Amino acid sequence: MRINCSNRTSLKGRSMKAAILIQRWYRRYVAHLEMRRRYTWNIFQSIEYAGEQDQLQLSSFFSFMLDNVTQMNGNGPDLISHLLDSVVDPLTEEVRQLKYEQIVVSESYSGPRLSFPLSVTDTNALLSAFKEEQTLHGKYVLQLLYETKKFLKQMPNVIYLSTSYAKEITICGDLHGSLDDLLLIFYKNGLPSAENPYIFNGDFVDRGKKSTEIIIILFAFLLLYPDHMHLNRGNHEDHIMNLRYGFTKEVMQKYKTHGREILQLLQDVFSLLPLATVIDNKVLIVHGGISDKTDLDFLSTVERHKVVPFLDSFVSLEPPEPPREELEWQQVVDILWSDPKNQNGCSLNSFRGGGCYFGPDVTQALLQKHDLCLLIRSHECKQEGYELCHNGQVITIFSASNYYEEGSNRGAYIKLGPELVPRFFQYQVSRSTRKLTLHQRVRVAEGSALRALKEKLYAQRSELMAAFQQYDIDNTGRISTSEWAQVVESVLRLDLPWRTLRPRLARLSADGNVEYGSCFEDISPGEPIPPVTPNLAETLYRYRTDLEIIFNIIDKDHSGQISIEEFRQTWKLFTSHLGVAVNDQTIDDMARSIDFNKDGSIDFNEFLEAFRVVHKLDVKEQQQG
Repeated sequence: MRINCSNRTSLKGRSMKAAILIQRWYRRYVAHLEMRRRYTWNIFQSIEYAGEQDQLQLSSFFSFMLDNVTQMNGNGPDLISHLLDSVVDPLTEEVRQLKYEQIVVSESYSGPRLSFPLSVTDTNALLSAFKEEQTLHGKYVLQLLYETKKFLKQMPNVIYLSTSYAKEITICGDLHGSLDDLLLIFYKNGLPSAENPYIFNGDFVDRGKKSTEIIIILFAFLLLYPDHMHLNRGNHEDHIMNLRYGFTKEVMQKYKTHGREILQLLQDVFSLLPLATVIDNKVLIVHGGISDKTDLDFLSTVERHKVVPFLDSFVSLEPPEPPREELEWQQVVDILWSDPKNQNGCSLNSFRGGGCYFGPDVTQALLQKHDLCLLIRSHECKQEGYELCHNGQVITIFSASNYYEEGSNRGAYIKLGPELVPRFFQYQVSRSTRKLTLHQRVRVAEGSALRALKEKLYAQRSELMAAFQQYDIDNTGRISTSEWAQVVESVLRLDLPWRTLRPRLARLSADGNVEYGSCFEDISPGEPIPPVTPNLAETLYRYRTDLEIIFNIIDKDHSGQISIEEFRQTWKLFTSHLGVAVNDQTIDDMARSIDFNKDGSIDFNEFLEAFRVVHKLDVKEQQQG
């Protein structure tokens, strides 16, 4: 069969058109996925920073309590002592060391048995045990922390290192309890040693489920290679942050017998971690950032163990000169909490609620003042694991992959040699995501982000409804999309693309307006609610995490129980601070209703469980499963 030239040309033309159409479709498809990926990222980041703003609210509450000191009961200490004082251990260092040595380890215990000073055999045993999901016995954790505390007491606030003694130094960012990332770094880059030094730049704990294992490994290598393993403090090396973000709960679950002692010792260890590291007098490494007030010479003189970064300057011990106390506190907070911005200048970091935003001019001024060339910091999750800004003078490094959700971001670390040119290494711990398509990965992350966002909406339902109804004069249940977006942003203040998100959060009516009540249809209370007013119930939903932190502080022995009188007084103070109109009788009725066995104690975990929200779609899936 012979095909003439005109047929051949026609076939070729149709093929080209088909190829162009497929290409256009694919580009639109990828662009749409990228848009979803970006707003998913924005949701995760905005909610994370909003949570840190809640920490500022909690700090403000503690300050309020200092001005309104209320005795929790006639004989016991007041709440302030619970919040601000660590338990004073009257034992001498020698007696405490002997006490830890005398803790009996059962013969049935099959995990590592450490001996001090540590050897390579000990660190290898720890790594092998944690890979097998084993838990280190509390005796050895206490001994390890005790030795770490002794070592850190001798360390300065700012560590000065040189690359002349090693080919390269490896710098890692936030790990946040992700043991898989730490093990992957060691697999790719080698274990810490005299020939392979490391700097870990803070935020070892919280959020992830293996924070305990991470600090044990890092502290063990710190003791084994004190000149070649270096740890900077992060803003999450703080016992109040640990109450909110999970580390305290993790320790108490894994160490029911010795958990309280471990937490007390950790509080001391965290307060003694160095604040900054300088390489070759040219590269400054801090966890968060700097401000226009940052002075490395002054920072070197701060009594770092006396400063409590999260709470406020009022918590620091009282030195003879209050102005210096305030200055010390501000220096430490700026180092741990600040973020870079593209615009010049230095301003309060209102998004996080702590530290500041510093511009390229602030970076340039600090580098020139101290004859430096580069600032390396962490503190912010980046999609590629690292990011450069301020004309390449600031590098952000983040080492926890899949931070927000499986597949959400890569982790990375930096290698820096004598030439001080950073080399970046990226990775991603993959379990289920390796089998998923790009579309599936985006869908999973997006679903998780939207669930978190809907919980935010539900927690402020009455405020949102009141604002919606101001636009809905005829009480139709509908307002325009622009009005809906304006209301949601004014109430939640998350700086999100609400018009883009609207189809995933609320439906349109036939006339094209938003049915604003549909925002709350997918979520509902998780447990039967105690008999409380709607106003009080919503306050509990919104401030549930803050209350959990306060109750946990009051609950010194971590039993999950507080007295009914402690509950009453705490809740009265909290509602007074928030300006929520709840009368004393309502609070008393609620307290009595949750004293289930009438013994004068309240299981606050059970109480707070009633104020979680559940997603109806999740419930349906569980029922179908």
